Amino acid sequence: MPIYEYRCAGCRRRVAIWWKTFAEAAEGAPVCPRCGAQELSRLISRVAVVRSEESRLDAMADPSAFGDLDENDPRAIGRMMRRMSAEMGEELDGEMSEVVDRLEAGESPESIEESMPAMPDM
Repeated sequence: MPIYEYRCAGCRRRVAIWWKTFAEAAEGAPVCPRCGAQELSRLISRVAVVRSEESRLDAMADPSAFGDLDENDPRAIGRMMRRMSAEMGEELDGEMSEVVDRLEAGESPESIEESMPAMPDM
């Protein structure tokens, strides 16, 4: 069942219309479910892609994904770390978030390491 989004000229709202078949969607005239207007413009909808963890890891292992990475630029390292976090769907915790924020501000990794509390031995 295709779902198309439209902008209604009558009520100016974004509406979604479910069609039974693609043929019905192509031939049918959409009607706004809110106000009944027939002047609707079709919108380009967002697409969500569900990916496995393996697929996300493969994408991060691709060197071209980090083509702009300059290991001598703290900002580039911070951007890469934030991208990796987003790719894995895991938020940066408090301390790691602080490190990434400081890298993105241009602070050197060495300076950040010196100012952070020592990690306990495992």
